[in-house]
Amino acid sequence: MRFLLFACLTLAACNTPGPHFRGLPATTVTVDGSTFDVRVNGRLAEALRTNMQYAPRFGPIRQRAAKAMEIVSGCEVKEVRGDQALATGILDCGKGGPSVDRQVPQDELSCYTLDSYVSPATDELVLAVDCDVI
Repeated sequence: MRFLLFACLTLAACNTPGPHFRGLPATTVTVDGSTFDVRVNGRLAEALRTNMQYAPRFGPIRQRAAKAMEIVSGCEVKEVRGDQALATGILDCGKGGPSVDRQVPQDELSCYTLDSYVSPATDELVLAVDCDVI
């Protein structure tokens, strides 16, 4: 019985943001087949991978997570730490820190909306967006 309770609690924690990012709105971004919920808090960004992928290595996932964080924050990602499921990026937004109105990414992007829905938990519009660098 204890094992079942432990397994349920462990699995429930797999799709939640870290403590520094709880309560912040997420932006869903898809980069090269990996889908992330990205949250930004000051000079940190978090990318929580939400799609299933068989045995992903962190190398390619790290690059995709960094691109997703750059798209959402508008800042350059200096370093990415974490693992295949949850990555934290250190942002370099220049002087003054990140802008509240989200800066435009420096790369030219071609994006299209894959899906949209209203989250029943937060009553917010969620967009699944796929972007490619032009």
